[in-house]
Amino acid sequence: MEKYTNFQEKINNNVIEIQNANVYQNEHKVFENLNLKISKGEFLYLIGDTGSGKSSLLKALYAEIRVSSGKIIIADTNLNKIKHKAIAKFRRNLGIVFQDFQLLNDRTIYENLKFVLKATGWKKKEKINERISDVLTSVYLENVKDKTPHQLSGGEQQRAAIARALLNRPQIILADEPTGNLDPEKSDKIIKLLKEISARGTTVFIATHDYLIIKKHKARTIKCVNKGIIEVDINTI
Repeated sequence: MEKYTNFQEKINNNVIEIQNANVYQNEHKVFENLNLKISKGEFLYLIGDTGSGKSSLLKALYAEIRVSSGKIIIADTNLNKIKHKAIAKFRRNLGIVFQDFQLLNDRTIYENLKFVLKATGWKKKEKINERISDVLTSVYLENVKDKTPHQLSGGEQQRAAIARALLNRPQIILADEPTGNLDPEKSDKIIKLLKEISARGTTVFIATHDYLIIKKHKARTIKCVNKGIIEVDINTI
């Protein structure tokens, strides 16, 4: 895995830095000459019309699609130079949250979380149990570990998905429409939770189309437009 070797490259406190990047998906250019810097512990939104590139940008950040030119540095890792076999280890620095939760429905919440820890190299049972307890407490789900996803509400399932994203103490959480399947009350609780996580020092980057949530929980907002991004004042949208 490629790390910064030149001190001058490491910009103060940035955990995401994209410089002059072109991003393609399925031979289609999604972004051209893209530039973006995001700081440690920052909470921000990504908005844009359907097809404008929100999901593609998140995929570029977790190395699902590659940048063809320019530079993309995530959590001190240069994704232009990362080898395929190093991607799984790199992703331990990230927590990824999806709209549809992607929990294993035939397993309890405890088993869902244990599966991730075992897959990422955790071996000692007491350490696994301690970590699962810690993350479930942090998302206010300490009493549901023995339930399966279908026994939980949509909001509880999304909190369980966030707990899963937190397991390996990521520097960054990337959330793709995390409130898309939730009603306004549950959406509000999820955004408050993600803001709490950001306040503890984890960068949280949320792709969303929910302008009501953004206006209620104001933060830096970036919009995908014309194969690029611009910063916007949510009050003017």
